[in-house]
Amino acid sequence: MKLELDNLDIFLKNSQLSAVIQTLESDRKRIAQEMHDDICSKLNVISLNCHLLKIPNLPQKDIEEITKNIIEYTSKVLNSSKKISHSLLPPVLEKFGLHAGIEELCSEWNAESIVKIEYVNNLKFDFNENRNHIHVFRILQELISNSIQHGCASTISILFDEVNGKQTCRYSDNGKGFNLDQLNNSEGIGMKNIASRIAVLDGKLSIESKKDNGILVVFNF
Repeated sequence: MKLELDNLDIFLKNSQLSAVIQTLESDRKRIAQEMHDDICSKLNVISLNCHLLKIPNLPQKDIEEITKNIIEYTSKVLNSSKKISHSLLPPVLEKFGLHAGIEELCSEWNAESIVKIEYVNNLKFDFNENRNHIHVFRILQELISNSIQHGCASTISILFDEVNGKQTCRYSDNGKGFNLDQLNNSEGIGMKNIASRIAVLDGKLSIESKKDNGILVVFNF
């Protein structure tokens, strides 16, 4: 019996390690994609405009226009860099904890006027658990991104409460929803990443969704 328990413990630890690796790789791919699509494309524009300034006898009007473009795109690159850096480790989350981090995340999306997010928290998060809470934050980032990009949701609800002695998050939106069978193919990669993070937290996950009927995600940690 002890041998069986030891083997089970090793299996669970290996499963969690696999989940961590999968999640890290997903984050790396996301950051690489953002770097390529956003920052690199803008740097190419800046580089092209710098080369244009080398053209002999360039009219002053053209010089001013090219310089304006360089300044404009440099500013955009700086903003994009800040956003990527912020997504890696939001300063508010690191300094003030999960509640403040989620508040800021929701405020940023609400300010975009793309979606209305209602956030209610009835828990008191332990700051000493902040290393684990980063996974909760990432889960919400992924869920919100999916709701907007794939679900075309206009409203999102996030509720944290204690259920059966467990810290629990209830997430829902009014988006297009999806067929749960999609979780078994490439279209469900985002949800698989979420499941991996919850596995790291030793939590449980439930997902309910139907076409044109939004999504409900409940997980504890």
